[in-house]
Amino acid sequence: MSGMAGRADRASSPGNPERDAVVRHGGHREARGPDLVGVLGHQAAGSARRRASDVEHLRAEKPPTWGYCVSKVLVEKAASRFAQEHGISLVTLCPVVTVGAAPARRTRTSVPNCLSLLSGDEAEFAVLAAIEKSCSTMPLVHLDDVCGAELFVAEEPAAAGKYLCCSLNTTILELARFLAHKYPQYGVKTGLLSGELLEKPRVRLSSAKLVREGFEYKYKTLDGMYDDMIEYGKALGILPN
Repeated sequence: MSGMAGRADRASSPGNPERDAVVRHGGHREARGPDLVGVLGHQAAGSARRRASDVEHLRAEKPPTWGYCVSKVLVEKAASRFAQEHGISLVTLCPVVTVGAAPARRTRTSVPNCLSLLSGDEAEFAVLAAIEKSCSTMPLVHLDDVCGAELFVAEEPAAAGKYLCCSLNTTILELARFLAHKYPQYGVKTGLLSGELLEKPRVRLSSAKLVREGFEYKYKTLDGMYDDMIEYGKALGILPN
């Protein structure tokens, strides 16, 4: 195992103090799926739209939470401009919908969204459905892998530019089938599964750049991603004990 991969694995091990430090001290904030809407809509659109900037596309199309997305794009552009003007090496890591247990005692983002098929929370499920509709996929990554990737790009001298952090592309229907099979005691709330839902992802987000430079994801399947999140959901009161 290379030194780079070793760092990634070490950061993503359970109870790892490096991972906890990244979460507690602001190195990571849970990513809502709509963070990606601007980039995905921009890439999946026709060639004429691809020539427009992310901000122009978002303002014209107004996908769900488009104002939130615009703020993300503008902040990143401002940070990049500042880094160039002051000779700072800037690396951007863009995580997709982030799942898994965290040291945080409260959560308001992707964890309740991704547990909504079991909790029956319609408002949280509506966010999940909006992500799939806007992105044409349900892109997931485990929190430990996000923290591992942040440490990896911070320690890797050759790291530069933007990195997409995504280890799995799935859909709500695939997620529902998985949850129904593995956690029958909760019962998937099938009443939520209405409207236009995808059988298979139409878009697959790639972490090829991150992987090519030596990072290894630990969690690549729904089975691995949800193992600790069910217990986390119970601890937070999202799911019954």
